[in-house]
Amino acid sequence: MRDLNSEFKKAQEKVNGLSERPDNATSLGLYALFKQATQGDVSGERPGMLDLIRRAKYDAWAGVIGMSADDAMRAYIELAESL
Repeated sequence: MRDLNSEFKKAQEKVNGLSERPDNATSLGLYALFKQATQGDVSGERPGMLDLIRRAKYDAWAGVIGMSADDAMRAYIELAESL
């Protein structure tokens, strides 16, 4: 049986070692899945509309509310492998 945590760490290393930065949508997807896997559902207030980057990150993370940590890890690994 595979060790999900070690595969997740390997996927993080792969993403951090990419020679080119993924497009914005992919980066936000990776961010959201990572946060969901490591911290659970998003909390706090949504940033104001003038704080575009933090608002986009918050919205991406909010898009995976309710996903289990294991499912988020699997989705992160799958997305990282597609890069």
